Amino acid sequence: MTGLRKILITVLVLVLILLALVFSLNNQMAVSLNFLLFETPPHGVAVWIIMAFVLGALVGVLIATFATVSTSMSRRSLQKRLDRAEQALEKARAKNDRAL
Repeated sequence: MTGLRKILITVLVLVLILLALVFSLNNQMAVSLNFLLFETPPHGVAVWIIMAFVLGALVGVLIATFATVSTSMSRRSLQKRLDRAEQALEKARAKNDRAL
C-alpha cells in the first residue's frame, strides 16, 4: 500500500510539472509589473504567476509554522499548569485523608 501511494504521488508531481511547463510555454508574453515606487523588468506572464504561487506557498508555510509553534508553546505551558494543579490536588486529597 505504501509503494502504491509513493507511485501515485510521483505521478501526480510529474503531471503538475508537465502542466506548469505547458502553461509556461503558452504564456511567454513579456510583462513588467508597475508598483507605486518602482517597475520590474519584463518577464513572461507564467514567470510572474509561478513566482506568486511559490511566494504564496512560502508565506503559507511560514504562517502555519508560526501557528504550530505558538500552539505548541501554549499547550506546553497549559500542560505544566495542569501538572501543578494535579499535584496540588493530590496533596490536598492526601491531607484531607489524613485528617479523616
